[in-house]
Amino acid sequence: MKVIAIAVRTGLVMDKRFQVAGEVRGYWEGLRGGRGVPLRSAVDPRGIERALEYAFILERIAPSIARFRLAGMHLSDLMGMEVRGMPLTSFFTPKARPRVAALLEGVFQGPDVAELTLAGEGGFGKPDLQGKLLILPLKSDLGDVTRALGCLVADGQIGRAPRRFDILSDSSTRIEDATKTAPQPPRERAAGFAEPAAAFRAAPMPAPGPIAEPLIDAATPEQRRAMMRLVRPD
Repeated sequence: MKVIAIAVRTGLVMDKRFQVAGEVRGYWEGLRGGRGVPLRSAVDPRGIERALEYAFILERIAPSIARFRLAGMHLSDLMGMEVRGMPLTSFFTPKARPRVAALLEGVFQGPDVAELTLAGEGGFGKPDLQGKLLILPLKSDLGDVTRALGCLVADGQIGRAPRRFDILSDSSTRIEDATKTAPQPPRERAAGFAEPAAAFRAAPMPAPGPIAEPLIDAATPEQRRAMMRLVRPD
């Protein structure tokens, strides 16, 4: 007899979308330590290793606009191309983008936690696709909330890319004690979501050379007159 193993939680099959979102949310809450918004520099990819292909880092570049600084392969598969540098709204249909922009502004200005339930836009070669988006605020090294950690998980056949989404439902939750400082873990981080700063290199000093002498002898009479100055007796 063939036995099929099914992962069950409280009598229901555990949805991949909630598994990934739960792992990313749990990691972020651990960084918070129950207070404040964590720093972007505190994010260690080893803490969300199983969710990395769905995870991303956003940077706020203008009111209601944020672009991907880093993104997992699942997002590139959905778009059919590398998404780094693209705005988050590129994953949404035109009618959904104003709502996404409003939720993004809440993440950075609240700061809020935003959660969206998504449905893929239909069409030729585009089968049903259900998705979940989670956006969690982060502070930059300057202390302002201009970064975000999140994940985008689509469950189903991707089909023809790019795939864009409509919003089925959304929610935002204000972070309590957002002004408090979150505890900081050790600075060492693994590669993955690390963005090493370029090393400072001083400009080379010019090689010493002879000091140029005024070329008075080679000057024309007009040039010599221009070099002269009038000296009045005391």
